[in-house]
Amino acid sequence: MKKQLTSILLFLIFSYIGFAQIGTVKGIIKDHTNVTLFGVNVIVKNTATGTQTNEKGVFEISNIKTGNYILAISYLGFKTKEIPFKLNSNETIDIGTITLYEGNELLQEIVIDTERKNKFSRKQSAYVSKMPLKNIENSQVYNTITNQLLISQSVNTFEDALKNAAGITKLWSSTGRSGDGAGYYSSRGFAVQPQLVNGVAGITNGFINPSNVERVEVIKGPSGTLFGSAVTSYGGLINIITKKPYSGTGGEITVSGGSYDFSKLNADVNVSANDKLSLRFNAGFQQEHSFQDAGFKKSVFVAPSISYKVNNNLALNFSYEASGNEQTNETFLFLNRYAPLAFNSIEDLNYDTNLSFTSNDVAIENITQNYRGEVAWKITDQWSSQTLISGGLAKSLGYYTYLWNGSDNLFNLYAQDTDAKTKTLNLQQNFTGIFKLGDLQNKLLVGVDYLDYNIIDKSSNWGYLHTINLDGDLVYGEPEINEENLRAALSVLGNVDSNIRQNIFGAYISDVINILPSLSIMGSVRYDIFDYQGDRKTDTDDETEYTESTFSPKFGIVFQPILNELSIFANYQNGFSYLNPQYITDYSTGEISLQAFDVEQANQLEVGVKSDLFNNKLEATLSYYNINVDNKYYWATQTQDLEVNSQGIELEVNANPIDGLNIHSGFSYNDSEITKSPSATFLEGNRYGESGPEITYNFWADYKFFKNFGVGAGFNGQTKYDTMVDYKATTGSFYIPSYTIFNSSAYYENDKFRISIKGNNLADETYYSGWSTVTPQQKRVLLGTFTYKF
Repeated sequence: MKKQLTSILLFLIFSYIGFAQIGTVKGIIKDHTNVTLFGVNVIVKNTATGTQTNEKGVFEISNIKTGNYILAISYLGFKTKEIPFKLNSNETIDIGTITLYEGNELLQEIVIDTERKNKFSRKQSAYVSKMPLKNIENSQVYNTITNQLLISQSVNTFEDALKNAAGITKLWSSTGRSGDGAGYYSSRGFAVQPQLVNGVAGITNGFINPSNVERVEVIKGPSGTLFGSAVTSYGGLINIITKKPYSGTGGEITVSGGSYDFSKLNADVNVSANDKLSLRFNAGFQQEHSFQDAGFKKSVFVAPSISYKVNNNLALNFSYEASGNEQTNETFLFLNRYAPLAFNSIEDLNYDTNLSFTSNDVAIENITQNYRGEVAWKITDQWSSQTLISGGLAKSLGYYTYLWNGSDNLFNLYAQDTDAKTKTLNLQQNFTGIFKLGDLQNKLLVGVDYLDYNIIDKSSNWGYLHTINLDGDLVYGEPEINEENLRAALSVLGNVDSNIRQNIFGAYISDVINILPSLSIMGSVRYDIFDYQGDRKTDTDDETEYTESTFSPKFGIVFQPILNELSIFANYQNGFSYLNPQYITDYSTGEISLQAFDVEQANQLEVGVKSDLFNNKLEATLSYYNINVDNKYYWATQTQDLEVNSQGIELEVNANPIDGLNIHSGFSYNDSEITKSPSATFLEGNRYGESGPEITYNFWADYKFFKNFGVGAGFNGQTKYDTMVDYKATTGSFYIPSYTIFNSSAYYENDKFRISIKGNNLADETYYSGWSTVTPQQKRVLLGTFTYKF
């Protein structure tokens, strides 16, 4: 009995001693504006012990053995902080208030955040303003198409991804041709192409494979002040965020198949060798045939990326993407711009959309490479440096063809043997600081930007092959579209031989000042220098050089009646465009002279409301904008005297009304008008040609039930518009009909795999896009996707 009592006593003593050798650390985490942060990761370094802050920003970690430790604190969009502490036996240490400062976009971002309730919402970006700003405190409007939305919709084309952005409508599909072969979209009444990757220039002449896209940011309005002129339009810009390395080891393999011989294979693997080095390799293949009697697309890409954390203050990041695309040209019926049309509607055109008027033997290839290197240096808690070097090469090789309406209902096929490449080099240096001047909190950005943009074109001159009617019957010329006939038609026409180079240097400064926690103002300005070097090999062997410069200002104000939940904003934004010198012909004398033009300027005024209510269950943006361009160049008259006004409203909503239900929707109304055109008065009062439809809308809902099962459904559409509006005084109008397209999906997923089926255009509606053209769009498509996660 004594032995048992002794054993119990010794056990209690040693247990007490053991328990007495543990302790607790706690604290509260806030941002620089004294707002508590929820969900911050707090980890005791080199242990498996950690937690997250609660709704009040408080954390507490217990059962830590006595000793010396480092507390590692990290939160997406903020600079990582480490705090050393010493814990004695049975001690509770209160660290007190810890302040985190915002920083550059973290490459260690988790690809899919399963804990996020409003999965279609993203509240912050380091790219839109080139500094970390929450959406609700940013006076500029932008739409984010998140990774979760892309997965929910089983998106396999970049065009389908952009259907989720309010006010974005497709004008042209990718043509693959040199210089401007990527797709064209209309935003706020002006044409824009996707030319920005991870915040820097990323040029492509072809279509974009979405398998390496983490998310898409559609930034609205003239944005020349921070991004310059080469990658923006007056309606905004499209920024593609690629997949990056993250802390951890894992990945996924995706296999898809569906209608029109669609097939896809994608492998995405991430490896963290240690807490400093992360590697990611993403690669894929995708192909499909057209819904028409001929046509195809093929794409293959590889995208390795690496992140190395030298220490808590210095990180090196590098990403590279190489892709090879091959496609036949989609059916572009170019309507005659110089004579009255024989038809004014789709019904009058009487076009059988099953006919492509092309051949799978005639294709164009696009080879694209883009790279981006970054040195991210945390100088102090308040100051950061970001050094960027990026570049790209986009090639166009093969045959580009199009159909031109010559007369009545006859179309002439013209072709070019393309041999061209576009090269870019982009250097950026940004410094960002968060500091106080007196009682005023400042977020300051100072940066310089250099872009070298070079287009080398050795393509053939344009040649004619044949004339057909819309039944596909040959009227005149070679009957077959094949490589042999095209080579014969083009070989005697000679070649383009041009080398055009643009060097653009910009310096900018932007400051966001918090006058009160609920009131901030933003002021920005850019000085830009443009140097054009044209070396066109002609009979006269002309060489030209042209230099121009401009200032671009930007202002904004944000008032938050409910801090971090509701804001009222207004902005003034400026955009500009350099015009390359043009050879102008004086038809009265026949003389040809080289003429330079002034820098185009666009100015926007915008007001609106943003919300992030009910603990991020309702994120919404509603705005009214008014854009004026005073000196627009018009290609037909080669004069710079158009005045264009584009105004409208946009609404985007991301909601999570109940657990498991996520909703994304958008609506846009645009009123565009050419208000003045002295050299072509017949244009006055017309809608501007790049504007597309007045109204566009989209909706998608995803409901997950029984933990693993889910369904999705939605629609997107637009009103009719006149695709010949720029020319209707001569040609008459031709209306692209309105449409609404319905889509749905069903899926099952767990930690190891996801299987889904998706139906696009369920009603099998025939619909079109166009920009002085007519192009039929995809018919009903059924897709199946299986993803294995590891």
